[in-house]
Amino acid sequence: MSRRRTTFVALAVGIVLVLAALLYWLTRPLPILTVATWSGPYGRAQANALFRPFGEDRRVDVRIALYDGGLAELRRMVTAGHADWDVMDMELPDAIAACREGLLEPIDAASLPPGADGTPAKRDFVANALGRCWVGSVVYSQVIAYSQKRFGDARPQTISDFFDLARFPGPRALRRGAKFNLELALLADGVKPADVYDELSTPQGLRRALAKLESVRRSLIWWDNSADAIAMLNDGRAAFATALNGDVYDAAQHGNAVGIIWDHQLYELDVFAAPKRGLKQELALDFIRFATRSQSLAGVSDWVPFGPARLSALQFVGKNPELGMLMTPFLPTARAHFAHAFPVNDAWWRQHGAEVEARWQAWLDSHN
Repeated sequence: MSRRRTTFVALAVGIVLVLAALLYWLTRPLPILTVATWSGPYGRAQANALFRPFGEDRRVDVRIALYDGGLAELRRMVTAGHADWDVMDMELPDAIAACREGLLEPIDAASLPPGADGTPAKRDFVANALGRCWVGSVVYSQVIAYSQKRFGDARPQTISDFFDLARFPGPRALRRGAKFNLELALLADGVKPADVYDELSTPQGLRRALAKLESVRRSLIWWDNSADAIAMLNDGRAAFATALNGDVYDAAQHGNAVGIIWDHQLYELDVFAAPKRGLKQELALDFIRFATRSQSLAGVSDWVPFGPARLSALQFVGKNPELGMLMTPFLPTARAHFAHAFPVNDAWWRQHGAEVEARWQAWLDSHN
């Protein structure tokens, strides 16, 4: 066989092998990544901004498992030695508990990509967003809302206004629980944010928080669901109400005259985590890195009023694709809103919550 013919045959074989490899790549069954997340608008936002783009970029079949909080199913899977979920979107209190129980894989924050502006991940994410086993996704907060039908031109602007019955009279609606209310009271009473939980850890600090609430006790009414708080503002039962910022956003979509005070908003997070003993840990971590890029997080905030957990994402947030409205005015992490934001310490509440809630309930019962 001549050298030319040998070269031709080798080239032809090479082309056949390349085409066969390409055909296999295009027709092979896609690897499956299962992400456990929430139903409703938030899960839909993630599907549009995260799951579908990751699947297309990495040629992965991203499937959604519905999750409704808690650790029972995660414990069952890890105990059985086989996690059916590869990634979970969890509320931070559950992620903290799961991490302590050894139910989640550790995540090295150094492996996360820098922000779009080059800021290292450790300096780009908001406080509490990076933990040993989780990476923050979105920020939501409890804010003070008020009825714009009241007060005329003297619109309330600060946390102190909530406690000023002389300038801003009327009922105040609060969540029926210690969490958020005690932090709110101490912040309004002048405690520095860095000292709030040290103060609450003492009997004197707890009494101080309750005394601040006692100053408006005769004007307090209670809610169990944040949407009910907005209803109280709309029907005149309340002048002020603490509420989740997402419910204030929903009220705005329905034309309700509800104002919002961002001063000292109390914020928490949803985070991404990978269950222990998952079969696709590398793929799961690849997704988490992809999903927590600046542009990816901004894409979620285009759909829902939850702030991206990293600050470099804000520049990419635009209009809601369906409503055509700018989303930044509704985001907890927008620069104009976040200067005095207060990170709720969920680890502290897991440690002290039962004791503090008992003291809170005794205070409530003493007024019945």
